[in-house]
Amino acid sequence: MKIRILGNSLRFRLTRTEVNTLCAKGYIENKTKFNTDVFIYAVRLVADSEKLDAQFRDNTITLNLPQWLGSNWHLTERVGFSETIDIKDNGGLSLLLEKDFTCLDERQEDQSDNYPNPKALL
Repeated sequence: MKIRILGNSLRFRLTRTEVNTLCAKGYIENKTKFNTDVFIYAVRLVADSEKLDAQFRDNTITLNLPQWLGSNWHLTERVGFSETIDIKDNGGLSLLLEKDFTCLDERQEDQSDNYPNPKALL
């Protein structure tokens, strides 16, 4: 799982295995360890939600995806989900959760578990 943060914008990208795990188990997470702290980023399927939202608690960013939207995501061609949520006294927070496509240019990172890039098929 990769995250990109820019201002009030969060973008999470998931590999095939991560999408499959999310759909099967309802939760995935990754950790980045610092000296004494751990930063966790996660995605959770939730039954009591109508739209994608996020929370930040105890050094953890969690995207909450409604179960009715995400439980069969692995079986569809849907690339992802987006939402802008209102933040009190701070405008909006833009959220994007999407399948991770292989890059069109060569990368050193392992992309074998990424989705095929549709632009590469043109």
